[in-house]
Amino acid sequence: MLLVIDVGNTQTLAGVYHGDELLHEWRISTERAATADELAADHDQILRLRGGSLASLDEMVVASVVPELSAAYGSLALKYLQREALMIGPGVRTGISLAIDNPHELGADRIVNAVAAHQRHDGPCIVVDFGTATTFDAVSEAGEYVGGVIAPGIETSLDALASRAARLVKIDLVAPSRVIGKSTVESMRSGVVYGAVAMVDGIVALMREELGPGTLVIATGGLATLVCRHSLQIDENDPLLTLEGLRLVHELNVRRPTATGEAR
Repeated sequence: MLLVIDVGNTQTLAGVYHGDELLHEWRISTERAATADELAADHDQILRLRGGSLASLDEMVVASVVPELSAAYGSLALKYLQREALMIGPGVRTGISLAIDNPHELGADRIVNAVAAHQRHDGPCIVVDFGTATTFDAVSEAGEYVGGVIAPGIETSLDALASRAARLVKIDLVAPSRVIGKSTVESMRSGVVYGAVAMVDGIVALMREELGPGTLVIATGGLATLVCRHSLQIDENDPLLTLEGLRLVHELNVRRPTATGEAR
């Protein structure tokens, strides 16, 4: 069985695959100072609640935007799975070419998102990932990663607003029933949520003009549902797109024996 790990700046998304079937998925907070043993304990505890354990896993693939945790997860794999983890980065086969100025600066999560989207749609596609930042990634009809857009994340924008305005406080993220707020809280919710919707729809519309007709737009990330309910440009919402991308990349890079004993 395969353990897939997506280490983000705020949350870490993980899952277990048996073949191409996702058996379990979960999220934990990203703790930059966590050791390999602490990470192992966190994931093992969750797996045990679901009838499994780290000891039952065979392989591991990791996409990380937090360098210190990349090393910790690498150590976890060696210590608890007795094998090296596949770390998404330079030299790893992905099945798509990176037609950008500096491929080394592209986040691992954005690469696997693009892989999963291209696998799903035989044509141009855009992935909008709602995390600490809201990222937009574009794949051409020819299967090339051609670039993207990075904007402040929804919660990042809200934190900045509350911290810089003395009379405004942190609020929970709920879409109000109307755009014109009747109170400060309603007005903030409207600005953050509908502002995000307008930003996403505007950027996606411009990207679609460049990519051409038939462009599929897939949303992912923890806050995707909040925006997708109101977006006119997003076609699909797949919260687990990154996990699927990790599985696909792992499959491209690991040779397994077939029934005849040959490797594929």
